Amino acid sequence: MAVSDGESASEGHRADGTAETGALGGVLVVDDDPTVSEVVAGYLERAGFAVRLAEDGPAALRAAEDLRPDLMVLDLMLPGMDGLEVCRRLRASESGTRPVPVIMLTARGDEDDRILGLEVGADDYVTKPFSPRELVLRVRSVLRRATAAPPAGEPRLAAEGLSLDPAARRVTKNGTELALTLREFDLLAYFLRHPGQVCDRERLMRDVWGWDFGDLSTVTVHVRRLRGKVEDDPANPRLIRTVWGVGYRFEASPATQGAPAPEMAADRA
Repeated sequence: MAVSDGESASEGHRADGTAETGALGGVLVVDDDPTVSEVVAGYLERAGFAVRLAEDGPAALRAAEDLRPDLMVLDLMLPGMDGLEVCRRLRASESGTRPVPVIMLTARGDEDDRILGLEVGADDYVTKPFSPRELVLRVRSVLRRATAAPPAGEPRLAAEGLSLDPAARRVTKNGTELALTLREFDLLAYFLRHPGQVCDRERLMRDVWGWDFGDLSTVTVHVRRLRGKVEDDPANPRLIRTVWGVGYRFEASPATQGAPAPEMAADRA
């Protein structure tokens, strides 16, 4: 059992893992432990989500392709294909489509596994044993960020060959669209809105993730992933600079900062 003692599923959970209503969105729960799946599904359904279950990696990928859930709760330890590989393949298949946010379930104390999960594209993680109530709050938080409307009338943001459309949640670099996860997009948008400012990890955790506390290595990993997609030479970053002992600063030259954003490339068929 990988949920907190005393937590159990109750009324409202259907045998096939689906809910009759899902006003808040659809969640795919992937775990080979049926007890964990049933508990998580029960709490999510009572919170207003439609839930589907998958018990292994291949089933998770099939369900993600067929159903396009609004979010996936993905256990790291799965038979045959672990959660890292599932997340890696999911992200590789999402070129040109909006990525599915992923919350990964990891064992407590396995920091390397949590970092690996973030490295392959997970948006958040919850450590086992966990409270299903905490997981529901994390699901709500991630989906709120994923579906939040941009500030009314906010223009496209542009600097150094990057063009970000807040309304469409699309980013291009020199005209080529980038595949960014939910957190990577939000992090880049924040940097573009605050050029030249030093942002410490606590500030980024609060303003980008919406958390007042958390594992700050999450920020470090996402900055490293974002550099890998927006920098010409990620090993020697020119745009997202480290301010040692403080945080990060987005460098945009006066000639490009705030310049009109070029039109996004048309969707490919």
